[in-house]
Formats: sequence, C-alpha cells, structure tokens
Amino acid sequence: MPQVERGMAVGLFGGSFNPPHAGHALVAEIALRRLALDQLWWMVTPGNPLKSRTELKPLARRIALSQRCIADPRVKITAFEAGHNVRYTADTLALVRARNVGVNFVWIMGADSLKSFHRWERWREIAMTMPIAVIDRPGDTLSYLSARMAKAFDRARVDEEDAPRLARMKPPAWTFIHGPRSSLSSTAIRDAEAAGR
Repeated sequence: MPQVERGMAVGLFGGSFNPPHAGHALVAEIALRRLALDQLWWMVTPGNPLKSRTELKPLARRIALSQRCIADPRVKITAFEAGHNVRYTADTLALVRARNVGVNFVWIMGADSLKSFHRWERWREIAMTMPIAVIDRPGDTLSYLSARMAKAFDRARVDEEDAPRLARMKPPAWTFIHGPRSSLSSTAIRDAEAAGR
C-alpha cells in the first residue's frame, strides 16, 4: 500500500483498468480536485468478480499502462489487492482501514458503476464502511436518481458543494459529482483492438 499519514484525505479508485484510458485519468483528476484529496490510490485489481476474465490483460501490463496515464504525483498506482488475495471491495476497504488508522478514506467510482453497485458483494456494508464519491460518466448522469444504492441510501446523500468534506464524514455518506465527461470506455477500446486484428 502507498505511504500515508494520519489526517490525510485519500481517495480509493479501484478497477480492472483493462485497459486504462484518459477517461479514468479524468475521473482521478476530478476526484482529487473536487474532494480536496491529499492522495488518490489508483488500485489495479486482479479482476472483477462480475466480469469475464477471458479478455483480461496481465496485471503487470495493466499497471504499466496505468502509470503512462498519470502524471500527477498524488496519484499512486498500486495493486496491493493481488498480494493480499483480496477479491471483493468490502474486504479491500476493511484491510485498508485496519492498516491505516487515522487516515480519511473515500471510495471513488464512476456513475456507470453506480447502476450495478447493488450486485457487488456486501454492497450495503461498503456504503456503511466508507464515504462514496460517484463521478459523472456519459449516459449515466441520472443514475443517482434510479440506482438501487442511491435509493437505499437517499438520506445519506451529501450535496455536491460539500464534496471537499466527504472524506472526513462518517458513513454512510455519498455524493454525485458532475463535471467534464469522457466518452472513452475500456470495452470500446478492447472491441476496436479486436476489430483491428
């Protein structure tokens, strides 16, 4: 895990990043700025339990590609989940909190993930463990109105203007952050690469 100090505000941005692209970098940039973060951990996962692994590039390759996407030194590329045999986000959050007492963490995800968040293992536990920032993605701007998680935790929604305080709020607490959006997607990139072969 990256080095942190007590009192810091740190964003956790996990994903397969298969491959990483400028859209992911934009989410990281928006999160750093709007959430007033000291660091953002770009966590390259061994694989998403809800997605097929047939097209999954090797972990080392996805880490290398992620490093090329990011120039901001506050973004720390890490794949510690693989070393700890962690498969589910709920377990990742428990591990991170146990190892980093006194650090203020916030989970970051794109609005496209909010729609299926209720399918994640122990999704309610995730929302009760750490504040969540949902970053706008093309075609998913209104997901915060209809997503099961958004409805279940409607009273825990924090106004977007209070996003800089989110990492220090007691969960459940979440916000939806509007801003510039990138239409890039890993699926589209993989499809284009397959078509070019």
